[in-house]
Amino acid sequence: MQGEDMEVPLLNNLNDNGDRLRSKGKDVFKDQQKESESSMESPNLEFEYGDTDTLMAELSELYSYTEEPEFALNRDYFEEDFRSHDRGRRWIELSADEQRAYVMRLLDDLEVTDRDKRLKVARAILYLAQGVFDECDAEADVLRWSRHNVFLLYDMGIFTALLELLSMEIDNNQACSSAVRKPAISLADSTELRVLLSIMYLMVETIRLQTEDDRPEWRAAREAFKTELGAPLYNGEPFSLLLFTMVTKFCSMNAPHFPMKKVLLLLWKTILPLVKQDSLDTYNERDPFKNDDARDEEEDPEDADSGIEGEVDPLDRDVIIQPPPPPPPLRPPTERVNFPKGLPWAPKVREKDIEHFLETSRNKFIGFTLGNDTETLVGLPRPIHESVKTLKQHKYISIAEVQMKREEELQQCPLSLGEEDVDETPAETMYLGMLPNLSQYVIALLKLLLAAAPTSKAKTDSINILADVLPEEMPITVLQSMKLGIDVNRHKEIIVKAISALLLLLLKHFKLNHIYQFEIVSQHLVFANCIPLILKFFNQNIMSYISAKNSICVLDFPHCAVHEMPELTAESLEAGDSNQFCWRNLFSCINLLRILNKLTKWKHSRTMMLVVFKSAPILKRALKVKQAMMQLYVLKLLKIQTKYLGRQWRKSNMKTMSAIYQKVRHRLNDDWAYGNDIDARPWDFQAEECALREGIEKFNSRRYDKNKNGDFAPVDNCLQSVLGQRVDLPEDFHYSYEMWLEREVFSQPIEWEGLLQEQ
Repeated sequence: MQGEDMEVPLLNNLNDNGDRLRSKGKDVFKDQQKESESSMESPNLEFEYGDTDTLMAELSELYSYTEEPEFALNRDYFEEDFRSHDRGRRWIELSADEQRAYVMRLLDDLEVTDRDKRLKVARAILYLAQGVFDECDAEADVLRWSRHNVFLLYDMGIFTALLELLSMEIDNNQACSSAVRKPAISLADSTELRVLLSIMYLMVETIRLQTEDDRPEWRAAREAFKTELGAPLYNGEPFSLLLFTMVTKFCSMNAPHFPMKKVLLLLWKTILPLVKQDSLDTYNERDPFKNDDARDEEEDPEDADSGIEGEVDPLDRDVIIQPPPPPPPLRPPTERVNFPKGLPWAPKVREKDIEHFLETSRNKFIGFTLGNDTETLVGLPRPIHESVKTLKQHKYISIAEVQMKREEELQQCPLSLGEEDVDETPAETMYLGMLPNLSQYVIALLKLLLAAAPTSKAKTDSINILADVLPEEMPITVLQSMKLGIDVNRHKEIIVKAISALLLLLLKHFKLNHIYQFEIVSQHLVFANCIPLILKFFNQNIMSYISAKNSICVLDFPHCAVHEMPELTAESLEAGDSNQFCWRNLFSCINLLRILNKLTKWKHSRTMMLVVFKSAPILKRALKVKQAMMQLYVLKLLKIQTKYLGRQWRKSNMKTMSAIYQKVRHRLNDDWAYGNDIDARPWDFQAEECALREGIEKFNSRRYDKNKNGDFAPVDNCLQSVLGQRVDLPEDFHYSYEMWLEREVFSQPIEWEGLLQEQ
C-alpha cells in the first residue's frame, strides 16, 4: 500500500478490503458488512485533543451542582466584611493600592484561632478568586477579574497561608475520627477543605495559563510560582506530595471526608505547570509524504524517545473519520496521475532488529554467527549487504536505549566513571519524593479509578467517592433526584478524567527524565492490575459513554453566578446540552488508551495479558468512535497482539488489518501480522519482568541510596581523625549519657591479655 492511499478515507479503504473477501465465504462477508454498517451509524467527532479543556470548562468542573448555593454564601461573607472597611464602594472601583491593603487585612484575619471566623475569611478570599461575579455583567468579565485577583492574592502571599491551613486540616485527627464513625458522609463534612482546595485550584489553574496580554510582573509571578510548587514547602516535601498523601489517606479509609475530586484536579494541575510540555500532542503542519524522521522526533520527543509510534498527521487525522466519498470519474487511459511515493512516516529500525537479521542470514549462508557484530559482512551475498545498508539508514536509537546503556556502564565501572551529574528537574524532584511510597500512590489512584468507572458495581467495601457531592438532605422530589443523578455521574466522569490525565503525565515525563523511572511506575501499574482495569473500563457501550450528557449548562460556573437561574424541568434535564460528544469522556478514553500503549510497548509478557483478557473484541468496538487519535491508539493495541490471535482471526478481520497497515507506523522488517517473532516465547515472560525489576533496583540503589559507595569508600586509619569526627546524637542523649557509660563501658569486662595475645 503506497502513500497515495492515505488520501482515501479509511472506511472506503476498508470496504475495498471487504470486496476482496467475498470469495472467502458468505459468513465472513456478512460479519464485515454488519460491522461496516454499525460503524457508519456513529457520527464524525470534531474533537481537538490538548492538555486540558477550555478554561471555562475546567473551572466549572471544579464545583459540583450541589455546591451551587455556596456561591451566594461566599459573596455574602465578602460583602459583609468589605462594607465594614469600604462603605458604598465596589471592589472593581478600588485602586490597586486599596485592593492590596484589603487583601492584607484578609491575610491577617486568616491567622485567627476561631475556626468559624477563619472559614468566613476563606470564603471571602474564594469570592475574590472566583472573580467578584456579583459586580460583573458577563462571563468574560468574571474570568478577567478572577485572573486579576488571583495574581494579586499570590503576590500578597495568600497561597502560603492557605498551605498552612490545608496542612492543619489534613492533620485534624478529630475531624477524621468523626468522619470515620459517621454512617453517611455528606458535603457538610468537608466544608473547610473544599473552600481551601477551591482557592488553591483557581490560583494554580489561572496562573498556569499564559495569555498574550499578560503583564511582565505576571510572567515573573508565573515562573516564581512554578519554582515554589516544585520546591519543598511543607515538611520538606513538594506540594504535590502533600496532595498524594491526601489520596492515600483517603483510600486507606482514615479520612473518608476528603473531597477527592478537588484533590485529584489540583494534583493534576499542580504537576501540569511543573512538568508541562507545549502540548501532550502537537500536530504541526508538514508534508505528510516526506520521510523526515528528525522532524517527527522534534514534534513529539516523548513518543519518539519511547518508541511510541507516529502520531496522526493533520491531513490524515480527518481521513480516518470521514465517510467514503463518491468514486472519482473515470479518466482517459492516456492521462497519468502523479502521487507522492512512500508512506507518510519514516520506518524505524532498532539495533536489535539488525542483529536479528544478520544472525538469521549468517546461519543460513555461512553456518555460524558473530554475536552482536553488525559490521562484518564477509561471506554474505550482495543482496544481504544492500539490506543491511538500508536497515542502518533507518536505524533509530532512542533516548531510552542511550540511558540504559549509560546505566550499564555506571554499574560496571563505578570508580572510573565517578559520580553521575543528575539535573534537578521538576520530574527528578518529584520522583525522589514519590519513590518511598510509590506503590501506595499507584494503588490508591487505581482504586479511585475503579470506583469511578461506569462499569464498576457498587460494593459495601468499596471506596465512597461521593462524599463531596451528596447533600446533607437527600432529594425528595423526582426533579431533585434527576439533578443529583446527573451530578453524581458528572462527578465520576471528572474523577476519571483527572486520574487518566495524571497517570499519563507521570508516565510521559518520567520517561523523558529517565527510562528506569518510567519502568518502575509502569511495573507498579501492571502489578496493581491496571491493564485489566482499563479493559474493564472499555468493556461497555463506549459510544454511549462518549456521548453522555451528564451536565446542566445553566448550573455551570460562571454562568450560574452571572445569569438568573431559569426554572429547571425534567425535560430540560433529560435533554442535556447540545454538544455532539462529551469532551472530558473522550479525553479520558484517549488517555487510558495511551497509558495501555505505554505499558505494553515492547513488553511481550504484557502483550500476552491483552490476549489472555480477550481485549481484541473490546478494542474493536472502540473503533466505532470516529475520532482519529482514539482510533490510532486502538489500532496500535491491536497491532501488537495480532500475531498471537491466530490465522482465523486475521482472516475474518481483514478490514482491521488493512487499517493497521495504513495508519500505524511499521518497522522495515516488521512481521506484526505473523507469528515469527523469536521474542514471543512464553517461557521468557516471567524472566522478562524479573530482569526489568533487577535493573530498576540497581538503578535506584546506585542513584538514590546514601550508602551506595560504602564498599568502595577509603578507610580512615588515623585514630585522631576518627575520634575527631562529629557524630550526630539524639537531643535527649545527654540526659542518659552517664547511664550509657555505666552500661556499655564500665560494666563490660575487658580481657586485656586476650587482646594482647590477638595482637
